Amino acid sequence: MKAFNDTRIRIIGPFILFLVGTLFFRLNWYLELPANRLLRSDLIGLSAGYVCWNLARWVVLRLQQHYPGLDNTRRRLMWMLVLMPVLVNVAWLLRQLGHIAFNDASRITQTLPNYTYAIGIQIFYHCIYFVIYEGIYLLWAWRQTYEQHERLKKDKLKYQLTTLKTQINPHFLFNCLNSLSMLIHDDPRQAEAFVDEISTVYRYLLRANDQELTTLGNELAFIESYFQLLKTRYGAGIDLRVAVDDACLDCKMPPLTLQLLVENAVKHNVTMTRRPLRIEIISQGQSLIVQNNLQRKSIALPSTKVGLASIATKYRLLVGSEIAIREEENRFVVTLPLLANRVETRAAL
Repeated sequence: MKAFNDTRIRIIGPFILFLVGTLFFRLNWYLELPANRLLRSDLIGLSAGYVCWNLARWVVLRLQQHYPGLDNTRRRLMWMLVLMPVLVNVAWLLRQLGHIAFNDASRITQTLPNYTYAIGIQIFYHCIYFVIYEGIYLLWAWRQTYEQHERLKKDKLKYQLTTLKTQINPHFLFNCLNSLSMLIHDDPRQAEAFVDEISTVYRYLLRANDQELTTLGNELAFIESYFQLLKTRYGAGIDLRVAVDDACLDCKMPPLTLQLLVENAVKHNVTMTRRPLRIEIISQGQSLIVQNNLQRKSIALPSTKVGLASIATKYRLLVGSEIAIREEENRFVVTLPLLANRVETRAAL
């Protein structure tokens, strides 16, 4: 929790609580005690109140640091109940020491009923301390949860919009049709295979929104078809190498992740026969690395970074994981977490 300025509460709060305690628990003192003893008792009570307020505050703040968030509310409350007897007895002891210091033997608790009565009052005070600081924290935590929920809703809408744009990308379709038109005249057999690849690619694209996660095996099968379309257009100017352990093929990932990364590499780098763009997809433990050599275009295309942001949003939204993006001197590297086959996505917003 971000630190908040409670100086005013710490100054005014104990004084108000002292007045409340006087009204409900010590009003008879003002009728029975002489002025000098009444002044000493009030001074002891008020001083002990300030000390106990700050001690209880320190305990609650430490518990909030060790057990943060709404999910740990029950655990914090249990610890408060456990520590309550210690704190109330410390408060009682402080008042006893104050009376001893002022040689006021008549105010020292000497019987069990008096002790029980004093402890009951301290329990009331400490409940007020806990309610104030835990209540402030719960309001803050609830607000944080609400704001995060709203951010995730916006991210989900952005993700769906990006996916929709990917599904019906007119430039990609136009380039495919141009390539197909040339193949029909030059190589009808290859044109037929090209049509099959287009069909596979668009079938996968249209199904992307129907599932939150897909297997790495499905993504690789799709990217092979997608790459064949790119290969038809760029020829030897582009190369793809896949080195993935068979044990990773059943791992889960958001659909269209690899396509967005490959598309991003092609968009921002030169693809020439003498300087081919080399894209590599490699498994490494529980991660998948997608990297390409850097050979930026001389006229850089404006980058909105929507593709990379979309991937990061997918992982954050669906499984709460983060991706790693790293640009080195000669290569661009994206590391994706490989999710266990039985991973469960976060509850739908």
